[in-house]
Amino acid sequence: MRLILASLLLATGLALSAAAQETPVTLTFAAQVGGEPFRCGGAYADIGTTKSTVTPSDFRFYVSDVALIRADGTEQPVALTQDQKWQYQTVALLDFEDKTGPCSNGTADTNAKVIGSAPAGAYTGLAFTLGVPFALNHADATLAASPLNLSTLFWNWLGGYKFLRIDMDTSGGAQAGKDRGFVIHLGSTACQPAGAHGGGMPMGTAGGHGTPSGAAMQPAQSCANPNRARVVLPSLDPAKQVILADLKALLSETNVDVNQPESALGCMSAPTDGDCPGIFRALGLPVGGSVAPQRFFRAS
Repeated sequence: MRLILASLLLATGLALSAAAQETPVTLTFAAQVGGEPFRCGGAYADIGTTKSTVTPSDFRFYVSDVALIRADGTEQPVALTQDQKWQYQTVALLDFEDKTGPCSNGTADTNAKVIGSAPAGAYTGLAFTLGVPFALNHADATLAASPLNLSTLFWNWLGGYKFLRIDMDTSGGAQAGKDRGFVIHLGSTACQPAGAHGGGMPMGTAGGHGTPSGAAMQPAQSCANPNRARVVLPSLDPAKQVILADLKALLSETNVDVNQPESALGCMSAPTDGDCPGIFRALGLPVGGSVAPQRFFRAS
């Protein structure tokens, strides 16, 4: 009996010690356009290669596999708080639109924080993936837990989620008589359904995501273009600094006033979409076999 009691006390002591070594983690994000905060319906000048004025109508993205970085470069995964709304397993949704004005396609609630815990220690940086892990990316969104249950951030089972969704109106497109606006819908492309053989199977139209076909309603077994961007901010104090997502930096190499002919509006992540290379470079995704340093995210 004494041995059992001693064992229980030891186990309890170890559990309490482990819990005491965990520390809360709160990471704050902010959406900006240059030096100005993002807001639905705001007008932002000097955007892209044509110095266009844009009016955003959506700004949301998923992050996953969040980790704190130690001084020696090793990463410590953050255990996300399972809040039943913004975070599920290793995925969190950052949502900066509030359904006002042109943001009618969104939700009234917003979220600018990733909350979790990690072992106590000294951390000098942050790493995360812009995107949804493969295991969660190709499933039925109507049955998924929040925040993976938003139809406006989902293409279909084959393609999965829109990791990043930014929609906007543009001044130059309207003046040129072209299709109005520009969108950025980042996600996996050239995905094969389970049981498929041969080369990758792009979805739908030239943009990569058209009307779902029978194949598109099947989960993918692989994607030739995963398009998940690993972001590393090596010099960041997670307790004091804010992670900025800057739309102006994302579009610095892109003409938002002219869309590639016979393609979906803006960048829909297909490798043949001429509206995507500048955006992919800004995200640190491969373009033509090379990868540039990402510049969409930075520490404040």
